[in-house]
Amino acid sequence: MIDKTINAYKHVIGACKEVFTKKTKDYGTAWRILRLPSITDQIFIKAQRIRSIQEKGEQKIPEDVTSEFVGIINYCVIAILQINLADDPRTEITYEELEPYYDNAVNENLELLQNKNHDYGEAWRDMRVSSITDIILMKLLRVKQIEDNAGITLISEGVKANYQDIINYAVFALIKSGFTKD
Repeated sequence: MIDKTINAYKHVIGACKEVFTKKTKDYGTAWRILRLPSITDQIFIKAQRIRSIQEKGEQKIPEDVTSEFVGIINYCVIAILQINLADDPRTEITYEELEPYYDNAVNENLELLQNKNHDYGEAWRDMRVSSITDIILMKLLRVKQIEDNAGITLISEGVKANYQDIINYAVFALIKSGFTKD
């Protein structure tokens, strides 16, 4: 089962990277101007839209929920890139230079997914997509609290670990939603 999950993860991330690549070529790295709390808020907006659509059972903007989960994944990767590039003052970074950073972030995340899937026995497969959305929102509220506390925690994981968990939950939601032939 874990191989099936790994293949599905790679499929989802491949689709996310394709969007990231095209947007980077369209817009450059304008996101480099964003501070982490702004990225967190952007992810929150996307997750809140998903929850709103789930609760109302309808949507008025034609952009589907799938694209919102893809956006959540890419914004989480962007947040991780911002953390990893904190000492790099450039706002513009070429895609060719940025691509290995993206790949490293999602590969590191895959390792985390494998370790957690091992320990939790793929419990996510029995979850509802709506519950996954709620967990993403909860993790975002945690990140916001950590950011409001200047990154200081007493016992909790930091923001990067939460972004990584959000990536994995969004991947799970996409798998469960039929985005990939799981």
